[in-house]
Amino acid sequence: MSSALAPYRPAEHENPAQWVRRVFRTFRRTRPFYGGLLAMIAGLPIMYFPYAKLSLGGMTVAMATTGGAGALIIGVLLIVLGLTAWFQPAVRIFAGIATILLTLVSIPVSNLGGFGLAILPGLIGGGLMVSWAPLPEPAAQTAAKGRRRRRGKDGAEDAAAGNAVAQSVAAEAAPAAEAEPGVEAAPAVEAPTTKLPAQAVPQQAGAVDQEEAR
Repeated sequence: MSSALAPYRPAEHENPAQWVRRVFRTFRRTRPFYGGLLAMIAGLPIMYFPYAKLSLGGMTVAMATTGGAGALIIGVLLIVLGLTAWFQPAVRIFAGIATILLTLVSIPVSNLGGFGLAILPGLIGGGLMVSWAPLPEPAAQTAAKGRRRRRGKDGAEDAAAGNAVAQSVAAEAAPAAEAEPGVEAAPAVEAPTTKLPAQAVPQQAGAVDQEEAR
């Protein structure tokens, strides 16, 4: 079981620091926390540098350009998208895609995406928001485990039934196989023989019967 789903200790056993840690952990694990955080971090340099006045030695350098208004809008939108991902996780996919697009648009509009400081946080934060998914509910996990157990029991019962059928077939075939070597060969049936009467040999004309002569 994930630590986000583990039961917490009762409130009477918690000090304020533990309560804050528990609430923050619950908040962090139930929304795309790091994606929203990186989106807000990406918005800060985008809207800061166009209006910043940096002093280099004794010289003041202003980064303001004609795209300062666009940079301000992009930075504010990135911060709003990060907060939206925190407090409305259901629209995390839209917020992540919008974060990626605004980060890419800031490259030509806002001094190369805040001199490159907002490109990586914006792209990574948008990807994290799109890919984030909520943890499964405990009831769903219990139901899935029950289905897997039932499937395992059904498979075991089917295997046992198959083994019983195979054993019964083998037991029936064994006596027949033992009786085959002791079977005596049936006596050969002789074909009936019929004796044909001997045909009388006709006597030649003029022959004298010797017996009558005797």
